[in-house]
Amino acid sequence: MPRPTAAQFAYGSCTVIFSTLAMLLLSQTSSGPGVAVVAVAALALGLLVAMTVPLPRARTVAAVPDRTPAAAAQEPVPAAPVAAGSGEPARGRAA
Repeated sequence: MPRPTAAQFAYGSCTVIFSTLAMLLLSQTSSGPGVAVVAVAALALGLLVAMTVPLPRARTVAAVPDRTPAAAAQEPVPAAPVAAGSGEPARGRAA
């Protein structure tokens, strides 16, 4: 059985709290059995709401086209840095 998500917890909890308050205010009950019935009904409603929240779908990654050798051959190749005043590359010069 998968674990509930944060959205399921949030929606279910809010539903229980607000439906309990609404039913207690609308029914104006103050007896123990009446409050118990309201609480059980609110819990059932919260469970129903939490279970109907859509689960997140797995992400699909778009396929990245492979680089072909022809496309790689057309890219410019950076030149080696040249030392100021000399015609040879900086790495190839003797110290």
